[in-house]
Amino acid sequence: MAGTVNFTGAVDKELLRRAKIIAAKSDTSINVLLNAELRHFVETFEAAEAAENQNFKTLLDFSLGRVDDTNAMAALGIDSEEDLFLLMSQAHLPMPRLPATTTQAMVNSLHALLP
Repeated sequence: MAGTVNFTGAVDKELLRRAKIIAAKSDTSINVLLNAELRHFVETFEAAEAAENQNFKTLLDFSLGRVDDTNAMAALGIDSEEDLFLLMSQAHLPMPRLPATTTQAMVNSLHALLP
């Protein structure tokens, strides 16, 4: 059995609070939750890599905002955003988020439409 190692990382304060609630409701620890998710991510990535399947990498790039939906769909050979979102869900990857500046610009443009 492999040993464990402590590491330091940064987590959004509100996210950590919510994770603590989930861990408590699940009668487990944040450490167990993080290990399970990280293990799933690594094993999925390694399995796709071993099979020489680039789909997971494409989905990860989309999740991290490295490629947009159009390029991700082209790389995956799909033509539906619904299929892309289903694949993201099946891969257990979070949906990408727009940068805060882009979101604020969209809000500003909507406010400019108001009388």
